[in-house]
Amino acid sequence: MKRLSKQDIEEELKNLSGWSIVNKKLHKEFQFDSFNQAFGFMTRAAMEIEKMNHHPEWFNVYNRITVELTTHDAGGITKNDLSLAKILDSLVY
Repeated sequence: MKRLSKQDIEEELKNLSGWSIVNKKLHKEFQFDSFNQAFGFMTRAAMEIEKMNHHPEWFNVYNRITVELTTHDAGGITKNDLSLAKILDSLVY
């Protein structure tokens, strides 16, 4: 998988709501009404993540989930990261 250029990433960010670049990774903070909703999101996401075999760095505190996406083998952000970001956005109820 090929790492995307900064220009390609900036162009793709226009199609992603709430995502930004933090420490050279795609970054988003999701907030839910409760821990159960946050955990449900993580459970739904885990199914899609396993299908892709592309695992995020994520952190959960109560109703908030922080997600960071990068492709370590490519040394940066790839199309896989953008695809996973879109999938995660689609799983929010």
